[in-house]
Amino acid sequence: MASCGSGSGFRLERAHRCLKRRRRLPISGSLDELRAALAMHRAAVLVAPPGAGKSTVVPLALLACDWLGGRRIVLLEPRRLAARAVAARMAASLGEVPGQRVGYRMRLDTQVSRATRIEVVTEGILGRMLEADPALEGVGLVIFDEFHERSLDADLGLALCLDARRHLREELRLLVMSATLDGEAVAALLGAAPVVRSSGRMFPVEVIHARRAPEQLEREVANTVRRALAAAPGDVLVFLPGAAEIRRVERNLAEQDLPPGTRLLPLYGELPPRPAGRGAGDRPPRASARSCSPPASPRPRSRSRRRNRRRQRARASCAF
Repeated sequence: MASCGSGSGFRLERAHRCLKRRRRLPISGSLDELRAALAMHRAAVLVAPPGAGKSTVVPLALLACDWLGGRRIVLLEPRRLAARAVAARMAASLGEVPGQRVGYRMRLDTQVSRATRIEVVTEGILGRMLEADPALEGVGLVIFDEFHERSLDADLGLALCLDARRHLREELRLLVMSATLDGEAVAALLGAAPVVRSSGRMFPVEVIHARRAPEQLEREVANTVRRALAAAPGDVLVFLPGAAEIRRVERNLAEQDLPPGTRLLPLYGELPPRPAGRGAGDRPPRASARSCSPPASPRPRSRSRRRNRRRQRARASCAF
């Protein structure tokens, strides 16, 4: 008789919580229409506001469709941080960790296995997949998420997928999702594809301006966050230009007297994956900061530096 350890029990409990949340998301009311659209056509456009649940609910909802025929779903996410988070949330809703039925691929970080049915990939990875296998054998559906961000890689990936469907695999299905997209224009590009629209949830927003123009951005942002935490309950999400500014604001906040229970959580693409105890379904902290610009690529190691290191190792071995 099989038994469940504490780790598997925690994952199952979190999976039940994720499933309950998923049923309450606005996108749930449009899933039947979306399934029917993809069953009758080879492409569809989904327009849903932010927070509707399209990124984490739609791939799992389409996994059992007959037309998929047991093939994989490839979900394209424009940013590495979003790709990891989406894969972790979908895996958590199944009571698993990334690398089982849901996995992800990105530069220098891959979590997939033979059991993986949904692969969340970044734009460069999709291009390499199409270069290695233009027909995308074994893939039944390619989903382009957040397509309104419009990058060259995403446009090229969609064009190559349309070409593959036209000349190599007629059964390959395409789904384009966005919150602010001109659905009719993209539907015409996909060959008069149906447009499915989902409702969302609107919340009141109050705009409060800083009292003066900041001379030092990071210090003024930290002071504004401190005042916001003291003035009202709830969490704070801060957008900053890049990882360097996020780290400086984090240091400024760590030196200030924040309300008890406040946790600081930086978010940017160069961060390693979260520890096992802090899954994507956990409650966010009171204050977090994320980058609103793509992270810079790491600087490649020059040949001279590699050569010098080899010489140093050779001298060390000779000394012994």
